[in-house]
Amino acid sequence: MPDYLDDLRLAHVLADAADAATMDRFKALDLKVETKPDMTPVSEADKAAEELIRGHLARARPRDSVQGEEFGTTGAGTRRWVIDPIDGTKNYVRGVPVWATLIALMEAGEGGYQPVVGLVSAPALGRRWWAVQDHGAFTGRSLTSASRLQVSQVSTLSDASFAYSSLSGWEEQGRLDGFLDLTREVWRTRAYGDFWPYMMVAEGSVDICAEPELSLWDMAANAVIVTEAGGTFTGLDGRHGPHSGNAAASNGRLHDELLGYLNQRY
Repeated sequence: MPDYLDDLRLAHVLADAADAATMDRFKALDLKVETKPDMTPVSEADKAAEELIRGHLARARPRDSVQGEEFGTTGAGTRRWVIDPIDGTKNYVRGVPVWATLIALMEAGEGGYQPVVGLVSAPALGRRWWAVQDHGAFTGRSLTSASRLQVSQVSTLSDASFAYSSLSGWEEQGRLDGFLDLTREVWRTRAYGDFWPYMMVAEGSVDICAEPELSLWDMAANAVIVTEAGGTFTGLDGRHGPHSGNAAASNGRLHDELLGYLNQRY
Protein backbone atom coordinates (compact mmCIF):
# COMPACT_ATOMS: atom_id res chain seq x y z
CA MET A 1 0.00 0.00 0.00
CA PRO A 2 1.35 3.44 -0.89
CA ASP A 3 1.71 5.82 2.05
CA TYR A 4 1.13 9.03 0.07
CA LEU A 5 3.47 11.05 2.29
CA ASP A 6 5.37 12.40 -0.72
CA ASP A 7 2.04 13.54 -2.13
CA LEU A 8 1.24 15.27 1.17
CA ARG A 9 4.54 17.14 1.01
CA LEU A 10 3.69 18.19 -2.54
CA ALA A 11 0.23 19.33 -1.39
CA HIS A 12 1.92 21.65 1.12
CA VAL A 13 4.10 23.09 -1.64
CA LEU A 14 1.00 23.65 -3.79
CA ALA A 15 -0.79 25.32 -0.90
CA ASP A 16 2.16 27.60 -0.17
CA ALA A 17 2.11 28.81 -3.78
CA ALA A 18 -1.66 29.26 -3.80
CA ASP A 19 -1.62 31.11 -0.46
CA ALA A 20 0.88 33.62 -1.80
CA ALA A 21 -1.24 34.24 -4.89
CA THR A 22 -4.59 34.53 -3.11
CA MET A 23 -3.33 36.69 -0.25
CA ASP A 24 -1.69 39.05 -2.75
CA ARG A 25 -5.13 39.88 -4.21
CA PHE A 26 -7.22 39.61 -1.02
CA LYS A 27 -8.97 42.93 -0.37
CA ALA A 28 -7.48 44.40 -3.57
CA LEU A 29 -9.58 47.36 -4.68
CA ASP A 30 -9.18 46.41 -8.36
CA LEU A 31 -10.01 42.70 -7.94
CA LYS A 32 -11.87 41.48 -11.03
CA VAL A 33 -14.98 39.39 -10.32
CA GLU A 34 -17.21 37.67 -12.88
CA THR A 35 -20.44 35.66 -12.65
CA LYS A 36 -20.33 32.06 -13.86
CA PRO A 37 -23.23 30.38 -15.68
CA ASP A 38 -24.43 28.90 -12.39
CA MET A 39 -24.68 32.48 -11.06
CA THR A 40 -21.86 32.04 -8.54
CA PRO A 41 -18.94 34.50 -8.50
CA VAL A 42 -15.42 33.77 -9.66
CA SER A 43 -12.53 36.13 -9.13
CA GLU A 44 -9.26 36.51 -10.99
CA ALA A 45 -7.63 35.04 -7.87
CA ASP A 46 -9.65 31.80 -8.18
CA LYS A 47 -8.42 31.31 -11.72
CA ALA A 48 -4.84 32.33 -11.00
CA ALA A 49 -4.55 29.99 -8.01
CA GLU A 50 -5.92 27.02 -9.92
CA GLU A 51 -3.64 27.70 -12.89
CA LEU A 52 -0.69 27.91 -10.52
CA ILE A 53 -1.53 24.59 -8.88
CA ARG A 54 -2.09 22.93 -12.25
CA GLY A 55 1.28 24.19 -13.45
CA HIS A 56 3.05 22.70 -10.43
CA LEU A 57 1.24 19.39 -10.85
CA ALA A 58 2.07 19.22 -14.56
CA ARG A 59 5.75 19.31 -13.62
CA ALA A 60 5.68 17.21 -10.45
CA ARG A 61 2.97 14.64 -11.28
CA PRO A 62 2.58 14.65 -15.09
CA ARG A 63 0.81 11.28 -15.13
CA ASP A 64 -1.92 12.33 -12.69
CA SER A 65 -5.21 13.84 -13.80
CA VAL A 66 -6.52 17.09 -12.32
CA GLN A 67 -10.09 18.16 -11.61
CA GLY A 68 -10.64 21.78 -10.60
CA GLU A 69 -13.61 24.03 -10.07
CA GLU A 70 -12.58 26.59 -12.65
CA PHE A 71 -11.02 24.55 -15.48
CA GLY A 72 -12.65 21.11 -15.34
CA THR A 73 -10.88 17.76 -15.64
CA THR A 74 -7.68 17.13 -17.57
CA GLY A 75 -5.80 13.88 -17.97
CA ALA A 76 -6.74 10.33 -17.04
CA GLY A 77 -5.48 7.56 -14.82
CA THR A 78 -5.92 6.03 -11.39
CA ARG A 79 -4.79 9.14 -9.49
CA ARG A 80 -6.65 12.44 -9.60
CA TRP A 81 -5.95 15.75 -7.85
CA VAL A 82 -9.14 17.62 -6.97
CA ILE A 83 -8.76 21.36 -6.46
CA ASP A 84 -10.95 24.17 -5.17
CA PRO A 85 -8.69 27.22 -5.53
CA ILE A 86 -10.86 29.39 -3.27
CA ASP A 87 -13.62 27.73 -1.28
CA GLY A 88 -15.64 30.69 -0.04
CA THR A 89 -15.28 33.05 -3.00
CA LYS A 90 -18.20 35.18 -1.80
CA ASN A 91 -16.32 35.77 1.45
CA TYR A 92 -13.09 36.42 -0.44
CA VAL A 93 -14.53 39.11 -2.68
CA ARG A 94 -16.13 40.89 0.30
CA GLY A 95 -12.98 40.85 2.43
CA VAL A 96 -14.22 38.21 4.89
CA PRO A 97 -11.24 36.04 5.90
CA VAL A 98 -13.15 32.72 5.97
CA TRP A 99 -11.98 31.11 2.71
CA ALA A 100 -9.47 28.43 1.85
CA THR A 101 -7.71 26.49 -0.87
CA LEU A 102 -8.77 22.83 -0.88
CA ILE A 103 -6.41 20.23 -2.33
CA ALA A 104 -7.15 16.49 -2.44
CA LEU A 105 -5.59 13.46 -4.07
CA MET A 106 -8.05 10.74 -5.01
CA GLU A 107 -7.17 7.18 -5.97
CA ALA A 108 -9.33 4.93 -8.12
CA GLY A 109 -10.68 1.87 -6.35
CA GLU A 110 -13.60 -0.54 -6.25
CA GLY A 111 -16.05 2.18 -5.24
CA GLY A 112 -14.69 4.78 -7.64
CA TYR A 113 -12.25 7.53 -6.76
CA GLN A 114 -11.68 7.95 -3.02
CA PRO A 115 -9.72 10.74 -1.27
CA VAL A 116 -6.42 9.58 0.21
CA VAL A 117 -4.77 12.97 0.84
CA GLY A 118 -6.49 16.18 1.86
CA LEU A 119 -5.21 19.64 2.69
CA VAL A 120 -7.15 22.79 3.57
CA SER A 121 -5.23 26.06 3.78
CA ALA A 122 -6.89 29.23 5.07
CA PRO A 123 -4.11 31.83 4.94
CA ALA A 124 -6.25 34.81 5.99
CA LEU A 125 -7.06 32.89 9.19
CA GLY A 126 -3.47 31.69 9.56
CA ARG A 127 -4.68 28.07 9.65
CA ARG A 128 -3.94 24.86 7.77
CA TRP A 129 -5.27 21.30 8.19
CA TRP A 130 -4.29 18.08 6.44
CA ALA A 131 -4.62 14.30 6.49
CA VAL A 132 -3.36 11.19 4.75
CA GLN A 133 -5.28 7.93 4.68
CA ASP A 134 -4.24 5.71 7.60
CA HIS A 135 -1.82 8.35 8.93
CA GLY A 136 -4.16 10.62 10.90
CA ALA A 137 -5.18 14.26 10.58
CA PHE A 138 -3.20 17.29 11.72
CA THR A 139 -3.23 21.06 11.95
CA GLY A 140 -0.36 23.50 12.21
CA ARG A 141 1.93 25.85 10.38
CA SER A 142 3.91 23.09 8.67
CA LEU A 143 4.57 19.35 8.62
CA THR A 144 7.18 19.77 11.33
CA SER A 145 5.03 22.02 13.52
CA ALA A 146 1.67 20.31 13.88
CA SER A 147 -0.76 18.80 16.35
CA ARG A 148 -2.99 15.80 15.78
CA LEU A 149 -6.71 16.33 15.24
CA GLN A 150 -9.35 14.40 17.17
CA VAL A 151 -13.13 14.73 17.01
CA SER A 152 -15.18 15.40 20.13
CA GLN A 153 -16.70 12.81 22.43
CA VAL A 154 -20.10 14.55 22.69
CA SER A 155 -22.76 11.84 22.54
CA THR A 156 -26.09 13.67 22.94
CA LEU A 157 -27.62 16.26 20.62
CA SER A 158 -28.59 18.47 23.54
CA ASP A 159 -24.88 18.97 24.21
CA ALA A 160 -23.88 19.32 20.56
CA SER A 161 -22.70 22.31 18.54
CA PHE A 162 -24.12 22.31 14.99
CA ALA A 163 -22.54 24.33 12.18
CA TYR A 164 -24.01 24.99 8.76
CA SER A 165 -23.68 27.33 5.79
CA SER A 166 -27.06 28.93 5.08
CA LEU A 167 -30.79 28.28 5.25
CA SER A 168 -31.74 28.78 1.61
CA GLY A 169 -30.42 25.48 0.28
CA TRP A 170 -32.31 23.47 2.87
CA GLU A 171 -35.52 25.26 1.97
CA GLU A 172 -34.99 24.71 -1.75
CA GLN A 173 -34.61 20.98 -1.18
CA GLY A 174 -37.65 20.68 1.07
CA ARG A 175 -35.50 19.79 4.06
CA LEU A 176 -35.97 22.99 6.04
CA ASP A 177 -38.45 21.58 8.58
CA GLY A 178 -36.11 18.78 9.61
CA PHE A 179 -33.18 21.19 9.66
CA LEU A 180 -35.05 23.57 11.98
CA ASP A 181 -36.09 20.71 14.24
CA LEU A 182 -32.43 19.79 14.56
CA THR A 183 -31.45 23.36 15.45
CA ARG A 184 -34.02 23.31 18.25
CA GLU A 185 -32.62 20.06 19.63
CA VAL A 186 -28.91 20.94 19.77
CA TRP A 187 -27.08 23.05 22.34
CA ARG A 188 -25.73 25.62 19.88
CA THR A 189 -25.89 26.56 16.19
CA ARG A 190 -23.59 28.77 14.15
CA ALA A 191 -23.44 29.47 10.40
CA TYR A 192 -19.68 29.42 9.91
CA GLY A 193 -20.02 28.16 6.36
CA ASP A 194 -17.93 26.56 3.62
CA PHE A 195 -14.87 24.50 4.65
CA TRP A 196 -14.63 25.72 8.25
CA PRO A 197 -17.35 23.62 9.93
CA TYR A 198 -15.69 20.43 8.71
CA MET A 199 -12.35 21.50 10.10
CA MET A 200 -14.05 22.33 13.40
CA VAL A 201 -15.60 18.86 13.48
CA ALA A 202 -12.14 17.39 12.87
CA GLU A 203 -10.59 19.37 15.71
CA GLY A 204 -13.47 18.74 18.10
CA SER A 205 -14.78 22.29 18.51
CA VAL A 206 -17.98 21.50 16.57
CA ASP A 207 -19.79 18.17 16.76
CA ILE A 208 -21.98 18.04 13.62
CA CYS A 209 -22.29 19.95 10.36
CA ALA A 210 -24.04 19.56 7.03
CA GLU A 211 -24.63 21.24 3.67
CA PRO A 212 -27.43 20.41 1.20
CA GLU A 213 -25.71 21.03 -2.15
CA LEU A 214 -22.00 20.68 -2.93
CA SER A 215 -19.53 19.67 -5.64
CA LEU A 216 -16.74 17.13 -5.34
CA TRP A 217 -14.05 19.79 -4.98
CA ASP A 218 -15.96 21.23 -2.00
CA MET A 219 -15.80 17.92 -0.17
CA ALA A 220 -12.85 15.71 -1.17
CA ALA A 221 -10.22 17.26 1.10
CA ASN A 222 -12.69 17.75 3.96
CA ALA A 223 -13.80 14.11 3.82
CA VAL A 224 -10.40 12.55 4.43
CA ILE A 225 -9.52 15.09 7.15
CA VAL A 226 -12.74 14.46 9.10
CA THR A 227 -12.43 10.70 8.71
CA GLU A 228 -8.78 10.56 9.76
CA ALA A 229 -9.62 12.66 12.82
CA GLY A 230 -11.97 9.88 13.90
CA GLY A 231 -15.19 11.34 12.54
CA THR A 232 -17.75 10.32 9.94
CA PHE A 233 -18.27 11.98 6.55
CA THR A 234 -21.19 10.96 4.34
CA GLY A 235 -23.79 12.37 2.01
CA LEU A 236 -27.25 13.04 3.36
CA ASP A 237 -28.11 9.62 1.91
CA GLY A 238 -25.61 8.01 4.29
CA ARG A 239 -23.12 7.08 1.57
CA HIS A 240 -19.59 7.39 2.87
CA GLY A 241 -17.25 9.81 1.13
CA PRO A 242 -17.71 12.94 -1.01
CA HIS A 243 -19.91 11.52 -3.78
CA SER A 244 -23.50 12.42 -2.92
CA GLY A 245 -23.68 16.07 -3.98
CA ASN A 246 -24.16 17.09 -0.34
CA ALA A 247 -22.49 16.36 2.97
CA ALA A 248 -22.98 15.52 6.61
CA ALA A 249 -20.02 15.32 8.98
CA SER A 250 -19.91 14.43 12.64
CA ASN A 251 -17.86 13.01 15.46
CA GLY A 252 -19.43 9.67 14.57
CA ARG A 253 -21.45 9.31 17.75
CA LEU A 254 -24.18 11.68 16.51
CA HIS A 255 -24.20 10.79 12.83
CA ASP A 256 -27.33 8.67 12.65
CA GLU A 257 -29.33 11.28 14.54
CA LEU A 258 -27.96 14.04 12.29
CA LEU A 259 -29.07 12.19 9.17
CA GLY A 260 -32.39 11.32 10.75
CA TYR A 261 -33.33 14.93 11.33
CA LEU A 262 -32.16 16.13 7.92
CA ASN A 263 -34.12 13.40 6.16
CA GLN A 264 -37.15 13.12 8.43
CA ARG A 265 -39.56 15.18 6.31
CA TYR A 266 -37.81 14.94 2.99
